[in-house]
Amino acid sequence: MAKEKIRKTKDFNPNNCAVTHCVNIIGGKWKPVILFLIRNDKNRYSLLQKNIAEISRQTLTNQLRELEADGVIERIIYPEIPPRVEYKISEYGKTLLPIIDAMTIWGRKDMREKGINFK
Repeated sequence: MAKEKIRKTKDFNPNNCAVTHCVNIIGGKWKPVILFLIRNDKNRYSLLQKNIAEISRQTLTNQLRELEADGVIERIIYPEIPPRVEYKISEYGKTLLPIIDAMTIWGRKDMREKGINFK
């Protein structure tokens, strides 16, 4: 019998808070960044890893699996040799893009005010 990984925060929402529910799906250090990159055509594992140099391979794999399990992204496997895998944001995941957009706008504004260069 395969051991199923249980995510600690997945179902944690003691007060049925909408913000907690959202954070359970896209919260964490890397998920918003991953969604931002996939949306901007950095949709292959190697491109994601290159663009998030600080993330470990295991963490990237886990975050992608969680986003896929939650229906936020879709994993597309192309029957080629060598196999090619790409990720795309699902229709459900597209409903989260306004949140990612708001984070981008706020982050750029704050960085500009603090004199920090951004991409």
